[in-house]
Amino acid sequence: MKALCWQGTNSVSVENVPDPKILNPRDAIIKITSTAICGSDLHLYDGYIPTMQKGDILGHENMGEVVEVGSEVKNLKIGDRIVVPFTISCGSCFFCQKQLWSCCDNSNPNAWMAEKLYGHSPSGLFGYSHMLGGYAGGQAEYLRVPFADVGHVKIPEGMPDEKVLFLSDIFPTAWMAAENCQIEPGDTVAIWGAGPVGLLAIKSAYLQGAERVISIESVEDRMRLAREAGAETIDFNDEKGVIELLKEMTGGRGPDSCMDAVGMEAHGTS
Repeated sequence: MKALCWQGTNSVSVENVPDPKILNPRDAIIKITSTAICGSDLHLYDGYIPTMQKGDILGHENMGEVVEVGSEVKNLKIGDRIVVPFTISCGSCFFCQKQLWSCCDNSNPNAWMAEKLYGHSPSGLFGYSHMLGGYAGGQAEYLRVPFADVGHVKIPEGMPDEKVLFLSDIFPTAWMAAENCQIEPGDTVAIWGAGPVGLLAIKSAYLQGAERVISIESVEDRMRLAREAGAETIDFNDEKGVIELLKEMTGGRGPDSCMDAVGMEAHGTS
């Protein structure tokens, strides 16, 4: 199959690689129908994440059609369309039982690497370095999904990929940020950044009860998209300064909660 492979810092290429195979009875193989490029992929591309190896397959925002299932996968069948989350979770460990899927104790076979760097290992992740499992990603024609009976989202017949692909990672990222704001009806929420996650954070804030959302950005096209999503906007480069403008817009009180959706590769912001 063809797959997008990491070749080194600032270097990726499409290569012919072996098709994935069922390795464990809880695996499934899906034929990728849609996949997205995440801002997190820039961390790999720009060389910020250690333990990448030449030839690693990228991609963690994936969906597709099930073409093969392991013997212990009882809730999927060939032909099902599913969205697969970024995180790989066993479903039965201490953290999974508390629905803290990204902390799964059992899905990262290289946990010792992550512990050495971070102090504690998160779950395994698709296409995201060997310290986080060394799993192949989904920017490819096929993908092996470990613990395939946990975490997937089945897609109803007739619903197009573009309506559901963002359930894999980017929309849950924005939604959880809004949840962490503990938004109450009538709240004003300020969001730094109006890229894809920031725009979804605007939508998430309104869905969770915010009355006003203020988007702070420096790129005019993104500010326009933020306004189209229902937010008021502040130009980050305005000479008055963001803090003063937020005070002016909220009667001196400031927003009730804030989200940072700027991203690790941003420059010139401090």
